[in-house]
Amino acid sequence: MTRVVITHGGAGAGKEYSDGTQRAAEKGMEVLRNGGNALDAVVEAIVVLEDDERFNAGTGSYAKLNGEIEMDAALMDSRMQAGGVAAIKRVKNPIRVARCVMETPHVLLVGDGAVEFARMKGFPDYDPMTEKARKRLAEVKEKLKTGDLPPWAEKWKKFVYPGLTGTVGAVAMDETGYYAAGSSTGGTSIMLPGRVGDSPQIGSGLYAGKHGAVTTTGIGEEIIKRVLCKSVYDKIARGMAPQKACEWGVSLFPNEISVGIIAVSKKGVGVASNRDMAHWVIAEE
Repeated sequence: MTRVVITHGGAGAGKEYSDGTQRAAEKGMEVLRNGGNALDAVVEAIVVLEDDERFNAGTGSYAKLNGEIEMDAALMDSRMQAGGVAAIKRVKNPIRVARCVMETPHVLLVGDGAVEFARMKGFPDYDPMTEKARKRLAEVKEKLKTGDLPPWAEKWKKFVYPGLTGTVGAVAMDETGYYAAGSSTGGTSIMLPGRVGDSPQIGSGLYAGKHGAVTTTGIGEEIIKRVLCKSVYDKIARGMAPQKACEWGVSLFPNEISVGIIAVSKKGVGVASNRDMAHWVIAEE
């Protein structure tokens, strides 16, 4: 392989969403064919997913319990460059803002500071709230009242909040052997304001180095605890094939915790999840 793009639409986004991940992968590969690099390809692939409101990122993001949408996104490449935003509001494509953060001395900007940076860089005000997000929030509040919660959310039964899954990602390799990984999310289904998951955290939600690129999706708090992407990357760096490394990463989680991983290296590609996970792989010789 000389050029590869892999996209995913989140653990739990079934095969019926594969048309979206296919369009995203095709956009990324178009970038590579036209002379762009792996980082360019990852950004443009994720933009396609952020703009598809079926996915929980960008315009499809979930609302937090206060009714506001805060998004996370990050990028990393095999030259050890990284940039991300967390709890950013009112932008259309958080992944594009993350790309701009890569050009600063910092790795991660959050909250109001991230929004101010986005405006400074010319990103206009944009409200990502959709009718789907409003409906989803109403459903979440009802489940909190009734206690009808999944196993990973058991702590919410003891936590009282006044007034009361999914991520997209891509990895790519270009013909020079340069790798990039990216992730973007609107969070998980039940969130306090200010909550930040794994997606913008280097090593947990994404990682890239000279041996490959990895990104993940699932219950962010559990992914963070396992520093999942760096753990999978280290397996690849020691010679494990990406598919085996992704399967190993998924095996670290009990089945009630949703998780999915995609990866690429010179040894091939990897896709593994313990849930249905819409994804697409394009690899060219």
